[in-house]
Amino acid sequence: MKFEITDKTKTIGNIVFHQIKAIKSFGNVKAGDIGGWLEKEENLSNINDAWVYDDAQVSGNAQVFGNAQVSGNARVYNNAWVYGSAQVSGSAQVSGDAQVFGSAQVFDNAWVSGDAQVYGNARMYGNARVYNNTRVSGDAQVCGNARVFGNSELD
Repeated sequence: MKFEITDKTKTIGNIVFHQIKAIKSFGNVKAGDIGGWLEKEENLSNINDAWVYDDAQVSGNAQVFGNAQVSGNARVYNNAWVYGSAQVSGSAQVSGDAQVFGSAQVFDNAWVSGDAQVYGNARMYGNARVYNNTRVSGDAQVCGNARVFGNSELD
């Protein structure tokens, strides 16, 4: 085990979130560091260096694993997965059955939802929205107020 659920909770809507605490050092996390918020222990893998920081929240059946990082006020929920070395930060949201993986970065107020996938070295930021069956990969950047949806592919 690399983390434990603390006694500190907060309720948002009908979801009770539990703050986490590292019980051993790994990656750039030190034993004793306080992390972000999980609905349940299964939201964060105990394997590798994945971590939820700050006021970030992970809920539902969402999972953060590998060496992924979720930080800031980011939210990962529903059945979304964030893994590999992906980073989700700021006020970004990843939801539905969306996946963010590889070395992808989703930050600022960007949203990834539906069955969308953001991977490789792709970056999403600003108020960008990617949803439905969209694939954003390679070195693609989606930013500003861009909306990408349908069965789109950006590489």
